[in-house]
Amino acid sequence: MNLQGKVCVVTGAASGIGEAVARAFVAAGAAGVVVADTNREQLARVAAEIGALAVPTDVSKEADIVALIAAAETRFGPIDVFYSNAGISRAGMEDAPDADWDLNWRIHVMSHVFAARALVPGMLARGAGYLINTASAAGLLASMNSMAYGVTKSAAVALAEHLAIQYGDKGIRVSVLCPQAVQTGMTSGRPGAASVDGTMTAPEVAKIVVEAIEAERFLILSHETVHDYEARKVSNRDRWLTGMRRLRNKIYGTPAA
Repeated sequence: MNLQGKVCVVTGAASGIGEAVARAFVAAGAAGVVVADTNREQLARVAAEIGALAVPTDVSKEADIVALIAAAETRFGPIDVFYSNAGISRAGMEDAPDADWDLNWRIHVMSHVFAARALVPGMLARGAGYLINTASAAGLLASMNSMAYGVTKSAAVALAEHLAIQYGDKGIRVSVLCPQAVQTGMTSGRPGAASVDGTMTAPEVAKIVVEAIEAERFLILSHETVHDYEARKVSNRDRWLTGMRRLRNKIYGTPAA
């Protein structure tokens, strides 16, 4: 898809990858860009700087997603590209509070479902449209220090696959971004499993996202080595799990008994 003249919506756009992608969409010639986030002040700043429409949005709420889409279509017309990028990061394993599990699920999975519910009928009628979700390399592999994050990011990848299978022959394109470490507000600054292959900047990732959209490529990686990691996982899961435990112990220490 050529982004020239397209209408694009980006969630989680007040900072990080979302902000960088929104800026890249404007630079690519999008006719209208809508940015959404819960951080109203930063969102307004980004929108003012790039000439976008700011719509404060809590993506964990379906009503907010519906309102976002309505505001975008009222201003610019039918949405061509919806980039569902908002995410959170909270440490914890199976004993994490139910509220954390629920919030991860709603932001990392259901927000994409809400967007698809609202957008797919119109995209099918027009025979065109693009849905992009941000998952994580953890969605293909694993998350060492947040089980809720890793599990829901894996679900986000599966959801994107289902959308691509269901609608790929009907003009709707689907991509899923699975980055490793990127310099954003979610980056702790401490060494972690995601940073073993280096940390990219958000503008670098945005450039990759735009190139993937132009190529209509399903899987978008910030670090190509993730292809190799995933291949090792699929070829011998027991050996891969052993290696992941060693990596976990090296970075985070052996779990307490």
